[in-house]
Amino acid sequence: MNTAASSAADTSANGIRANRVNTLASTISTLAAGVLFGFGLSYSTMIRPEVVLSFLRFSDFGLMLVMGGALLVVTLVYALAPRIMRKPVLDDHFHRHPSIWNRDTALGAALFGVGWGLCGVCPGPAIAGLGTGNWSLLWALAGIALGALVQGMRAK
Repeated sequence: MNTAASSAADTSANGIRANRVNTLASTISTLAAGVLFGFGLSYSTMIRPEVVLSFLRFSDFGLMLVMGGALLVVTLVYALAPRIMRKPVLDDHFHRHPSIWNRDTALGAALFGVGWGLCGVCPGPAIAGLGTGNWSLLWALAGIALGALVQGMRAK
């Protein structure tokens, strides 16, 4: 058997195997992050629309502490992780995501805010709330999905 061909086949197989391992690790870490996020939403009672609506009516500021704490942690991690680590655990470099503001972004943010204010639900807490048996959140999720579908069709 040709040594060069055998070496190339081994390298290709190792690359595929490494890619599968990285995909599995990425999938597991994404699942763990989602579970942790859902637990945090549930523990902070953000999955209950009435709690969110009372925050939006300025009668309960507990949610502001939750969001402020989350913002502080994320800001620190985004600022410090690239300085402490050479590369992320599951990627080869840290990515920058530029913020592009335009009319569509402003309109989407306004519609999201109106929807959040009307029903007290955004996508993450709605999905986490289904885990507690709050099936009425399916209506909010249907509206969110419809809005995403319309935006996707309009953007084409």
